Formats: sequence, structure tokens, C-alpha cells
Amino acid sequence: MNANKLCSARGVVGMSGLVVVALAAAPTKAYAVGADILIPKPAEFIPALIAFLAIWFILAKLAWPMIVSTLDAREEKIASDLNAAEQSRNEAENSAKEAQDSLAAVQRQALDIIAAAKREGEEERTKIIAEAQASAVNIVAKAHETVENEREKAMIELSGQVVDLSVEIASKIIGDALDEAEQRHLAEKYLLEVGSLND
Repeated sequence: MNANKLCSARGVVGMSGLVVVALAAAPTKAYAVGADILIPKPAEFIPALIAFLAIWFILAKLAWPMIVSTLDAREEKIASDLNAAEQSRNEAENSAKEAQDSLAAVQRQALDIIAAAKREGEEERTKIIAEAQASAVNIVAKAHETVENEREKAMIELSGQVVDLSVEIASKIIGDALDEAEQRHLAEKYLLEVGSLND
């Protein structure tokens, strides 16, 4: 592309030189009276042509390569800036995609943690309920056992008191015909019979 610019620039400079030479070779008498103002006189034309060719040569050798190199450098800078901008855009898109992926992963992880916490909470609740039910069953069983023991103890104490009372009543009614051991034996036997009837 730079070579094309350089060739086209040299072509323009070469064409302008040809136009000047063609104007110098054209006959001056064929023009109307007003046109001789535009056409230089031959005495002025030669020095002007030499000055033009000198300026053209100096510009072609010194200034034009600098202009072309400046244009090339500017074109390279623009291309570099465009590449850098494209690279920055690609990096920004990649960063945005990575951020979205990270956010999605964090959301999935948070949902997993919440689900695990719910599961653990449900398991813990079930375990606590089961332990409470088992504890309640144990407490009820112990209470029944305690009540039964207390009832048996009360029955034993009551039996003893009834025996004592029976012995005392029998001794008053019967008198001294039976001794205390026999009376006690009879009362206990009677209580056992009454107890077996109740059961």
C-alpha cells in the first residue's frame, strides 16, 4: 500500500513536469490578445522552468520521502491503535465472560450450600424429634414403672397394716384362743386370697 502511494505521488510530480514542458513548446501566437497575460514570455519561461524543475527535484529528493515516511508512520500508528483497541475489546469481552462464569459458579455454589443446609436442618430436626419421642417414651415407661413400684409398696404397706389391724380385731373378737403368729398367718392368707380375686 505504501509503495502504491509512493508511485502515485511520483506519477503526479512527473505529470506536472510534462505539463510544463508541453506549455513551453506550445506556440504563443495562436492565442487571443487577452490570453497572452496567462502565457509567460519565452524570456521569463526558461528561468521559471529551471526554477520549477529545481524545486521539483529538491522536493522529490528531500521533502517527498519525508512526507511519505510520515504518512507511513501515521498509517502504522493508526493500524497499531486499531489493533490495540481490538485487543482491548477482546480482553474486555473475555473478562466479562469470565466474570459471568464466576458469578454463575458462585450462584450455583450458594444454591448448593443452601440446599445442603436445608437437608442438614431437616435431618437435625428429624433426629431431635426422634430423640424427643424416644425420651418421652422412656420417661412414660419410667413413670409407669415408678407408679407400679409405688403401688406395690403401698399395697405391701397397706397389707401389713391390714394384717396388724386384723390381728388386733381378731384378738379382741376371738380372745386369746389364737396366738399372734397364727392370727397373722390367717390374715395374710386372707389378704392373698382377696388379692388373687382382684387380679
